[in-house]
Amino acid sequence: MDFAQHTIELARRNVEEGGRPFATVIVKDGAILAESPNRVAQTNDPTAHAEILAIRQACTALGTEHLTGATIYILASPCPMCLGALYYCSPDEVVFLTTRDAYEPYYVDDRKYFELNTFYDEFAKPWDRRRLPMRHDPRDEAVDVYRLWQQRNGRTPSRAGLVNARN
Repeated sequence: MDFAQHTIELARRNVEEGGRPFATVIVKDGAILAESPNRVAQTNDPTAHAEILAIRQACTALGTEHLTGATIYILASPCPMCLGALYYCSPDEVVFLTTRDAYEPYYVDDRKYFELNTFYDEFAKPWDRRRLPMRHDPRDEAVDVYRLWQQRNGRTPSRAGLVNARN
């Protein structure tokens, strides 16, 4: 099976049904483990990106939050939210089939604070200098939740900021 072509057809069907032009197919051991088109328009859920939905399906099917051994096909290079999810689930490879530069003449996203061409600059700014208004309300009790997690799970943070290799 041509998994890239399957991803394209999944996105095409989604557009024909009133959805947005994005899709994801997750493959492991030569078979489709999970797939999803973008469902933002259909669900009014701004997190219902194809990558997020397919990752949820795949992880549920495997009973783990890790997608090692998997290849993830996505229609376009991922947005920052999806890129974060892709890093978090750690597939062996991500294959994207088009770039923002290629599809930009045909697709516009007009969110108030979200502009793909400036997002990474915005993300790199200190939290109090971003366009999205943010406020830090420090609470010692918030850190206590992490202490409780450490006590219950017997784990200690490594120097790299990771909690053991499985998180």
